[in-house]
Amino acid sequence: MISKTAQRGLAVLLAVAATLPAGPAFADPAPPSPASPAARLVPGIPLPPRHPWQLDTPDQDLAPHVYTPGAAEDAIEPDDAVGEQLIEYVPPGEVVRKSVGARCSASTGPHQRDVERWLRLDVDGKQSAKDCRAIRAFQRKEGIRPAIGFAGPVTWARMRLISARKKPNAAKQCPTRAYRLACVDLRRQLMWVQKGKKVLLGPVPIRSGRAGYATRVGWHKIYWKHKNHWSSIYETPMPYSQFFNGGQAFHAIYGNIYSPPGSRGCVNMRLDDARALWKTLHKGDRVYAWGRRPGT
Repeated sequence: MISKTAQRGLAVLLAVAATLPAGPAFADPAPPSPASPAARLVPGIPLPPRHPWQLDTPDQDLAPHVYTPGAAEDAIEPDDAVGEQLIEYVPPGEVVRKSVGARCSASTGPHQRDVERWLRLDVDGKQSAKDCRAIRAFQRKEGIRPAIGFAGPVTWARMRLISARKKPNAAKQCPTRAYRLACVDLRRQLMWVQKGKKVLLGPVPIRSGRAGYATRVGWHKIYWKHKNHWSSIYETPMPYSQFFNGGQAFHAIYGNIYSPPGSRGCVNMRLDDARALWKTLHKGDRVYAWGRRPGT
């Protein structure tokens, strides 16, 4: 729930926006469709109220006020996050409350074909007992819960990450340059930093803009870094923010990086990954984003 202070601030912004000339540049983005497949999936294990995994960071959608943080502010490190929890998103009826590994899902997941292909199973897009056993084995190995063989977004994201680790730019979709370049692959939901052909960081998983709030593609530049950024619009922490286009930035979230449907345009990262990126990129470094987040 947005606080009264945030509501007043938002009302002022809306009043200002109403005075702007009409046109595509000022059009409000369409909200995501509630009928999307992602909207029908829930975390696969019951979580306590207000658990950080449940947070869906609403990200700052307007350009921030840029200033130079003092040494005292820069000396403060953002709070640590809960260790990575790979919680698969499953249909509500598949939530397992007890004996998480004791049952096998008969449901066909949204990434059934992708997962079958990755595991070298018969690719028919239909769940079978054989498929479930193979998917469960992978989930157990990677620590994905509940390990019930459901081919959901977390399982498929983990497979994409594993495939990209040795050579993330194998398809040569990110330009090769002599300087540091942050590559943002929206289709695979991965990012890495390279200099020439050498990978300096990553690949690491990301969560980019949802439907109606797409992360902007093309060439960008890191124009402001703010370690302890706080969204004054949504009263939300954005640790290790590195802004590259208006209000869009790389930053950590204290939630599940794999959670659908996506951010409000920022490139969300796990806290450890955002901290490592903070140390790797500098003001003026270039960013190149391409592709399209699945489902948008």
